Amino acid sequence: MHIQEWLETIPAVSVYALVAGVIGLESLGIPLPGEIVLISAALLSAGHDGINPWLVGACASAGAIIGDSIGYAIGRKGGRPLLARLGGKFPKHFGESQIAMAERSFEKWGMWAVFFGRFVALLRIFAGPLAGVLHMPYWKFLIANVLGGIVWAGGTTAVIYSVGVVAEAWLKRFSYLGLVAAVLIGVASMLIVKNRAKKAAASAAPAPESAAVAATD
Repeated sequence: MHIQEWLETIPAVSVYALVAGVIGLESLGIPLPGEIVLISAALLSAGHDGINPWLVGACASAGAIIGDSIGYAIGRKGGRPLLARLGGKFPKHFGESQIAMAERSFEKWGMWAVFFGRFVALLRIFAGPLAGVLHMPYWKFLIANVLGGIVWAGGTTAVIYSVGVVAEAWLKRFSYLGLVAAVLIGVASMLIVKNRAKKAAASAAPAPESAAVAATD
C-alpha cells in the first residue's frame, strides 16, 4: 500500500485525541514530545482530507490550556515538595538547575513567562506547576495560559499546514523519502532542543566555588 493511501486510513478522531492528550499531559508537567506530535498532526492534515487543521489547532489549544490549568492546581496544592518528588523521578527535567532557571524566568517576567514559556520546551513543562507553586494569581495565569496556548497551537498548526500543502506534490512523488526526511528532521529538532536546554541549565547552575563562598558567608 502506498504511504499516502495508508495515511488516509488513519481515523481523524484518533489524531485529534492524540494531539489533545499528549499536549495536555506535557502541559500538566509530564515530559512528552507535544510539539513533535502537533507538527506531525499538522503535516498529516495537509495530505489527509478527513483531518481538519482547524480542529487540530483547536484540540492542541484545548489540551494546552486544560493541562496547564491542572498543572497549576497541582503545583499550588503540592508546593515545593512536589517539585522535589518530580526531581527524583525526572532529574533531567526537574533538577535543581532547571528549577532555578525557571524560577528566575518567572520572577523576572511574571505573566510573560507563562505566555512565552509555551514556545520553549523546558518552560512548557514547568509553566503550570511552577506558577502554582509560586502562587501566581490565577487570573493572571489564566490570561497568559489561554493566550499562549492559542497562539502557540494555532500558529504552529497554521505554519506547518501551509508548508505541508506546498510540499504535498513533492511528498507524493517521493513518499518514502519524504517520510524518512520528516522523521530525521523531527529527531534532529528534538536533539537540538534538548542540547540547548542542557546548556541553558548548566549556565544557570552556580559555580562550585561561588556556592562554597556563599555557604561560608
